[in-house]
Parts: sequence; structure tokens; C-alpha cells
Amino acid sequence: MTPNRNADRPRIDAHEKVLGRALYAADQPFPGLLHAMTVPATIAKGRILSIDTAAALQVPGVVRVFTHDDFSQIRTTPAARGAYGQPGKGYQPMTAPQVRHRGEPVALVVAETLEAAVEGAEAVTVRYAEEPFSATMDDDLAGPEPDAVGQLASGDAEAAFTNAAHIVDVEYRHPQQHHNPIELISTTAAFEDGTLRIYEGTQSAAAFAGGLAGMMGMEPQALRGVSPYTGGGFGQKNGVQEQSVLVASAALLLRRPVKLVMPRGQLFHTASYRPQSRHRVRLAADGDGRLLAGIYETVQQNSRYDGFGSDHGANPPRMYRYGAWRGRERIVRVDTQTPGHQRAPHEHPASHATECALDELAGALGMDPVALRLANDTQRDPITGKPFSSRHLADCLRRGAARFGWDRWTNQPGALVAENGDRIGLGVACGSYKAAMTPSVTTLRLSAGGHCRIATSGHEMGQGMRSVIAAELIDVLGVDPDKLDIRIGDTGHAPQHLTAGSWGAGSAAPAARAAALKLREELSQLTGAALSDEPVPVQLARTRRPYLEVSVDTVPLGKDRQAIEQLRRGMPVVTGPEYPDFLAFSWIAHFAEVHVEPSTGRVRVRRVVSVADCGRVMNRRTAESQVRGGVVWGIGAALREAAEIDPRFGGVLNNDLAEYVVPVNADIGAIDVDFIDEPDSRLNLSGVKGLGEVAMVGAAAAIVNAVHNATGKRIRHLPIRIEDLL
Repeated sequence: MTPNRNADRPRIDAHEKVLGRALYAADQPFPGLLHAMTVPATIAKGRILSIDTAAALQVPGVVRVFTHDDFSQIRTTPAARGAYGQPGKGYQPMTAPQVRHRGEPVALVVAETLEAAVEGAEAVTVRYAEEPFSATMDDDLAGPEPDAVGQLASGDAEAAFTNAAHIVDVEYRHPQQHHNPIELISTTAAFEDGTLRIYEGTQSAAAFAGGLAGMMGMEPQALRGVSPYTGGGFGQKNGVQEQSVLVASAALLLRRPVKLVMPRGQLFHTASYRPQSRHRVRLAADGDGRLLAGIYETVQQNSRYDGFGSDHGANPPRMYRYGAWRGRERIVRVDTQTPGHQRAPHEHPASHATECALDELAGALGMDPVALRLANDTQRDPITGKPFSSRHLADCLRRGAARFGWDRWTNQPGALVAENGDRIGLGVACGSYKAAMTPSVTTLRLSAGGHCRIATSGHEMGQGMRSVIAAELIDVLGVDPDKLDIRIGDTGHAPQHLTAGSWGAGSAAPAARAAALKLREELSQLTGAALSDEPVPVQLARTRRPYLEVSVDTVPLGKDRQAIEQLRRGMPVVTGPEYPDFLAFSWIAHFAEVHVEPSTGRVRVRRVVSVADCGRVMNRRTAESQVRGGVVWGIGAALREAAEIDPRFGGVLNNDLAEYVVPVNADIGAIDVDFIDEPDSRLNLSGVKGLGEVAMVGAAAAIVNAVHNATGKRIRHLPIRIEDLL
């Protein structure tokens, strides 16, 4: 069956969420539930000399205070707390008297009530021996890696600069930023049916449970990871958190269920974040705007003890037809918790630097920025020479320019003025994100009464995973959406892959479609004839069978059956963007209109038009929501968000939503979204590529370029502050 274009349907779980019936991890009710609260370290580096728990134990309701003496048996291995198959968090707080970063847990108070746990935590007194530390990568004590890591290269980039007519050589800086999902990070551990179940809003229930089992010296099957819903992950919830094993161990020792919800202020110092980075971009072009070469060098902050890699250079050379390319990445280590993946982790900062540098090149050429990008469009990867599975970036640019009214753009900054005197700026930028996939194990059961139950791999994080699965079952089987039971995010139902990196829809949709097609095939064999266009449940009822059940293992391109076994063991298994015969990416073009008040420098983003090429659109409503959300993130990155680091004590000063400024409704103007909606049939059965990550890539750069068009000022750091424009 050829996939159909999907209608604009409500989210399959919309009513459950509106009515409060969608229970998140921290909502799970358990009899005898204990509450926990951590005691954060007040130093950035050093050793614990003593922990006085006497006053805490006198607080009514406090059951126990745990310290490193209680948890020294926890095993710490890089594999246990990793994500994306990379080396993980090799340091686990509260396993020894050392302190590696400010805010890490040094004690865990468990009590009958949340109030008692908080009061008990405040009563714990800790004495430290402090050591010198570095708070940012610009500090004298920050430790650079000895060698730069070579990234992608093609041709002789240095030589291309010798005779280039136009050269741009600029450095852009990106600040440390924090996720701040609405759902706080939490862990609940409880014994059910002889199994220790760990409820956590996670993007990786299987790897999470397996990692915890390894850290606690338990067999993997003794733990069950459950993530019923995740209230925003964005990469922060794709590994084992600092508190996870502490809560699980406390429940194991006390033989009672234990829940900990980490306060937002503490999460700024314990959870992952987008690291600070610097980006030097050099571009060479001839007089016609043809890109002769690009050289891209980055420096990224990391912690002292973990292996979060730098991958800023993966996307920029694939954006346009460069004659030659060279990239280099370098890491600088500081005394903080380990950074991690935050929506479009490296692609967003990289697009900010390279797309703004491209805008500067257009200015040097006296060329329209849209025309410059179109002139350098390509259908092949400049690095490998392989074709792209599909690339409609030029269509995104043309359609976006028409919808936006780009013909108003002028190369003269400040030429457009609003009736109230605000200077109007127009900007454009593009982005890409890999089209990756993971294996899935799926069981589909259809009853003659029309009820349909599917258990498969994936996590619902608000992105519409359940709606994607439902779209395929409706398309292939004609089932009633109200009779769907979609079971994901629970290792008790199916092996769970890490859901991140925009491969959720590209993995879940083909898995659901393959299972539905197999069910149709088996029903056809039962009836001895091809199925009609009637809903499949109606045709099943005629066979007088109560139900039909099928199981399907889906293996993505470039992998073999071993991928299924790795999935069953809880190991991350991801393929893409490079496949045997092609490379696959999603693409997007953003157009932004800003108004800048001339006397105060206040910037308002009045309009954004975004056109995406993400393959087949699985649900128009959730897809538009993803793009709008990505644009809002781009507005926050361009004009609002930055962690303010205290150099004296090593902490984040603005560690709450009152002072870590994010966009609110009043900051958001019109966001017009459109899609090419061309299925990528070479990539998978459903023809779908990812959308959640690419939605943000390039959005901030479009705004920054618009600010330059309005003011003539080229701001090369984020966020742009009022003082930058005065």
C-alpha cells in the first residue's frame, strides 16, 4: 500500500491529557510512598570532611539520611550512564567523599512527607576541604585537550583561499544554556510483582533500566524501566540522572517505594545542558558567489570526567556545494557537571555561526542571501560524493520567500521603517538535521470488535509519537482512533530504543506500518482473497476469529539482525545519516522579520515563516506544533537565554525561571509553517524523516541576520542584548 497524505488530526492522547488521566512518572500512586530530597554541595571542587545528620534525623517524619558511606557499593562505569552509544557519565555523586561540581548530591534525606524531606535536607550540615576550580572555559584553570579532533574534510581548503575573490573570517560565540522542560526530572522506585520498577520521565527506558541494573549489581531483568509520558525531554532525559541510582538504591534498602522530584534550581547544577562554545568560520567565494571553500573550527566546554563529544562540524559542509572543506573540533574541560544534548545539540550553534557567516559573505558580495544559497544548492554530499536520499531545500527557500514577501528585502540596513518608527529587518537562514533510524520490536493485536493494541519501541515526549503510530494504523487498517491502545516507553511491553535525535517518527512509523501490513497479509491468507477497502476489523469479524496478532522486527537500512539483539539488551542502536547508497537529512528554511525600537534597542520578532522538508508529514497538527516550538526555541536562543556563571563559587546564578529568561507568549509573533510533504521512499517504508530537531536549526541565525538588516550591527554572540544595539 502506498502511504497516504495524513489529515490534520487531534493528538491521539489529547483528551487523556486535558482530562488529567495521562499520568506522568511522578504522578504514579503507591501505598506507603516515601519522599526524598537531596542535599546539594555548596562548593565546586574538593572533599567532604564530615556530614552531620543529627538535626535532620530529629525532624518528625524523617526515616533515614543516606550519605556516601551508604552508597559506596554503587558501580560507576562510563557505559552505565551514557547516551547515544557514547561514553557516559563516569562519575556518580555520593559514592565517595569527593565533590566534582557545585550542586551535586552529597546526602539524600528520605521521609514520610515531602515537607519533612525538605526540612531534613536543610538541617544537614556538611564540612568541606575546598580546592581550586574553573567555572568556565575562559578560566586560567580550564584544561584544554592536547590535540584538536579532526572532523570532516574534502579537498584542499587552505589552497582555495589563495585566489578567492571574497573571504569571510569571523568568530561567533554561543553561551551555556539549560533545557527547563515543564516536567521536572524525577525518579520513583517501587516493587511490583517481584520486580523493581523505576518510573522516570526518560527518553530511554531500556538503557536507563539496564544502566541502573549494572550500577546496582543486579540482573537487567530484575529492573523494569517505565516512562508513561515525558513532559519535555529535548535531550536532557536521555541518560541516567545523578539522582536515579540513589533513589533506586534507597528503595531497595528500605523496601518501600521512594520518589524524588528534583527542584528546578538544583537541576541547573545536576542535569545536562548545552555547553558554551566558540566557532571560527572562514568562507571563500569567487565573484559570482560560488563557494570555493569553508574552514570551520570550534572549541566546546566539557566536564573534567566525561566524554560528551563535539560534533558541530557534521552538518555545515552538507548544507551547500563547497569546493573544499576542513573542520576541526577542540574540547576544554572545566569543573562542572557534564553537558549533554539539548534540542539540535550541535546543529543549532553550528547553524548560528555558519549561516550568519554566509549572510556576511552575501553582504561582501552585494548579493541577495537567498540567491547566494540557491546558487550553491547541491544534490550530493560534498564530503562523500554520495547523493542525498531527498533534498528539497531550494523548494523550501523559494516557497518560504514567496510566503514571507522576501521581495521587500534590501541590502541597505535600516532601509525599512515601520509607521511607529521601528526599524524593520528581514533575515533568512537554513538548517539540516540527520534522518536517522533505530530498530523496533512490535506486537500488534486487532480484535473483531475493532479494538487495536500495539506495543512497540518509542517514548511519548509531547512530540506526538502516539499520533504518528496511530496515523499508520488508521491508514493501513482503517481502525477507529478511539479504540487504539498504544503501549510505548515501557520495557515490560516491548524493548525500548532511545528516542532522541529526531529518529522517533522515522523509527516508529515504519514499525507500525510494517506490523499493520503484516496483519493485512495474514488476514488475506485466512480469507483466501485480497482484502477490500472496508476497515480491516470488519473483514476480520467475518472470519469469526476473536482477534489476530502479529509480531514484527524492523531493522533500518545499514543494519542487520544483530541490531534487534542489541535493542533487546537495552543498547542504543542508531543508523544514519550515511547509508550504503546515500545520505539522508531533513531540511528547513526560516525567514524572520524583526522590529527594533531605535531609542531602547528592544527587539521584537514580528513574523517567522518556516518551510520544512521532512519527508512525509505524519500529522499536520503535531508537525506544525513541532516547528513552532523549534522557532520559539530559536527566539529564546537569539534574544533571551544564557546561563550567568558565578566565577567565585562555580554555580549558575540565574537558576530559576524568574531569571533564566525564556520567551513568553508576549514575545511571540506570527509563525507561519509549511511543508514540502514529499515522502522519502528510499529511506523507509513510511517515507518519513525527522522534524523535531531540524525545526530549531537556523531559526536563531535568521533572527540575528534580521537584526543586522534592521540596525547594520553585526552581533557575533548570543543572546543579543539591548546594550549590544544602543
